[in-house]
Amino acid sequence: MKGITILGSTGSVGVNTLDVVARQPQRFRVIALTANTEIERMYQQCQMHHPEYAVMADALAAEQLHDKLSRVSTNIQVLSGLEGLQKVAALEQADYIMAAIVGSAGLLPTLAAIRAGKRVLLANKESLVMAGKLFMDEVQKYNATLLPIDSEHNAVFQCLPRNFVTGLHNVGVSRILLTSSGGPFRDTPLDQLSVVTPDQACAHPNWVMGRKISVDSATMMNKGLEVIEACWLFNAGVDLVQVVVHPQSVIHSMVEYVDGSILAQLASPDMRIPIAHALAWPERMESGVESLNLFDVSRLDFEKPDTDRFPCLRLAYEAVKLGGVSTTVLNAANEVAVQAFLDRQIQFTDIPAVIEMTLADIPSEQASTLPQILDVDRVTREAAIQNIKMMSRRVIQ
Repeated sequence: MKGITILGSTGSVGVNTLDVVARQPQRFRVIALTANTEIERMYQQCQMHHPEYAVMADALAAEQLHDKLSRVSTNIQVLSGLEGLQKVAALEQADYIMAAIVGSAGLLPTLAAIRAGKRVLLANKESLVMAGKLFMDEVQKYNATLLPIDSEHNAVFQCLPRNFVTGLHNVGVSRILLTSSGGPFRDTPLDQLSVVTPDQACAHPNWVMGRKISVDSATMMNKGLEVIEACWLFNAGVDLVQVVVHPQSVIHSMVEYVDGSILAQLASPDMRIPIAHALAWPERMESGVESLNLFDVSRLDFEKPDTDRFPCLRLAYEAVKLGGVSTTVLNAANEVAVQAFLDRQIQFTDIPAVIEMTLADIPSEQASTLPQILDVDRVTREAAIQNIKMMSRRVIQ
């Protein structure tokens, strides 16, 4: 049996991972579960899956979870904070690590798993967006196995030959095509976008996701981050990665070859498919997802992304081309702007404005060490907060 630690078990990817694992009790056992503050869901997961460790990033939440678990006489060790997250990411008995913590908070625990030489199932794209070169260098240094969980990157991985690591050109790849549903505002009149609410932005037409990722999907920043992630995962130049709007979310991504062939991975929009693929790789196993009925799908549509409607996608491409720490800045500014929108401090259309202002504030210098990258992340967040305050003052005036 393989032991698995799930970093971010109460989020949508974590919940789906536990569903897949529960269907294969002879293959997997849960070693550790982690969450931020969702005590009740973590308590229920502990009762159902009996991990050795439960970690809450928030110390007070950890105390409350410990109290609840102590009343039912479990032997689960409750840990807290970054130290606890890093510990369970590197446990000897954990063979596989599902890295599903949302945002920059997932970088250090995921790196701990990499440095322990684990099979890392990467659902935290921000790790590569923030620290791509350092991260991939660590994967090679510690002989870790990195498998993509985002449905798009998992689809690309399935469409590539096993020896793609020798270089995409060497295996005849001419393009990577990342599909995007276009989110909830693909057809919304542009003059109405400034008044959309957080609940509307989080109402994705095809996927069930957390609020931050849902907003990223609505702005198409999620796709921009995925472009950056694809560049690092597949050692691809940004000009080789193209975004295609595909409203049905049936084709999860495609790979074009020099002979004109395009290979596509099709499936229902259900995260259990890429999760099961990565858990079983290089084999296959049952995921719990019903077979895709092509007669029900009936049609597949494709469109070019509109960067006037989705300026965040343009900003992501620009950040890659700027190089240096620009993608680190992009990610941090986006996280601050999205949270401000969810807190109703700014409008939906202010999100790209905050990001663009902040990118202009921070020089695109090189950063080769983790402390440097984390310092850029901190400085960027401070700058983004100031830009939001400036925007708010202008509105008041």
